Amino acid sequence: MKVISIVERQVLFVMLERKISHSFMKQILFITYYWPPSGKASLHWPLKIIKHLPSFGWQPSVLTVDEDTFSQKDETFSNEISSETKVVRANSIEPFNLYKKLVGKGKAEQLIASETISKENKSLGHRLSLWIRMNLFIPDARVGWYFPAVKKGMTLLEEDKVDAIVSIGPPHTSHLIGKKLSSNFNLPHIPVFIDPWVDISYYRNFKRSRLTLDIDNHFEKSVLQKAASVIFVTDTMKKDYESKYPFIQTKSKLLYWGYSEEDFKGLSPNPFPKERGVEVIVHAGNIFDYQNPKQFWKTIKDEIDKGRKLKLVFIGTVAPEIKQSITVAGLDPFTEYKGFLHYKEMLNEMVKANYLLVCATEPRHVPGKLFEYLRAGKPIIAFGDGNDEVKKILTEANAGMMFGYKESGEEFFRIYSSFKTIEEYMERFERKLINQKLKDILDSVSTN
Repeated sequence: MKVISIVERQVLFVMLERKISHSFMKQILFITYYWPPSGKASLHWPLKIIKHLPSFGWQPSVLTVDEDTFSQKDETFSNEISSETKVVRANSIEPFNLYKKLVGKGKAEQLIASETISKENKSLGHRLSLWIRMNLFIPDARVGWYFPAVKKGMTLLEEDKVDAIVSIGPPHTSHLIGKKLSSNFNLPHIPVFIDPWVDISYYRNFKRSRLTLDIDNHFEKSVLQKAASVIFVTDTMKKDYESKYPFIQTKSKLLYWGYSEEDFKGLSPNPFPKERGVEVIVHAGNIFDYQNPKQFWKTIKDEIDKGRKLKLVFIGTVAPEIKQSITVAGLDPFTEYKGFLHYKEMLNEMVKANYLLVCATEPRHVPGKLFEYLRAGKPIIAFGDGNDEVKKILTEANAGMMFGYKESGEEFFRIYSSFKTIEEYMERFERKLINQKLKDILDSVSTN
């Protein structure tokens, strides 16, 4: 008879304890297109929520795409995934390979998000691809993931007991997958809206046919009707949807994007070494043509002409029209485009900056970077037309100022030293607190 050592007994005990605790947990399926090794900012919320949800009595599994061929990769995110989290991947028919052919790009070339919907590109191939994307891909360009994901999801749900389904959109194809699986297995479905659906900001100034809009509105409404609860990451978007669909008022919830304190561990808050007194303004995240504060670029140049040593740093993709405006303002010698950085590197640039720049897309948009900016604790200058929610957060946090896109922002440079983020206000956006709120929502919709 084999004698089991003390160490082996301890290992077996831990394994048994995990199995028992796991069996008492409720099970939840997350449907998210973006998942490691994708470096897409859209995965930060589900990744962190999923990481800590077991501490709140819910064990997650994940249905995602086989490969996100569009976004840059950040392998460091893979370290955030627990071995206890089951991840199922489904193939997708990716239309961006067709786009590359239409615009003459090689299959291995990396696409830039802001360029794929830029109106600066007047080529026939680009204009044709835009029309196809806006009118034939409903609800979005990830619709080719729908059938493979539903098939893989059905197999998963046949094998494993699940108590609820959460889908993350965009892409809003995720919500259609969630609705289908929810219907087939009689499970509560909770769609999470990171951005609006039918009138998402990047449809701005593009023509969509009446038939396309009718179909898209039908899809959106059907998901909301069937949902057990609906989560929005901004209060303005929540109220807008409640106005459009009054029947969701009793089941709509607000969970902000937030930030994760653990991500800031080990980062030095000291600013960049001032080379001859240079002050650094950082914009983190993609910036599109419609997020262009032209007068602000002129303000920066005016400050430089007065003798102030300013440097503008962009992390992420920058749309052609933005770059053109910066050139026209005479800022090329004072601007650095760092492109994509791994998440930790981006945060490091952020906490060392002197000032942080954020540009909202529309009144319902609260940029996710805003919460990381609050945690970084540097003066924030924000631009966005009619965005009272961002303005309210900045004001209540004493973190910075908000301007419209046609404003110069010059006042910011006169009073920036008065801004110091109130920590007690900021801490309400920590994701572990958001996890607790999600746990309460899940408990309320699950049957057992």
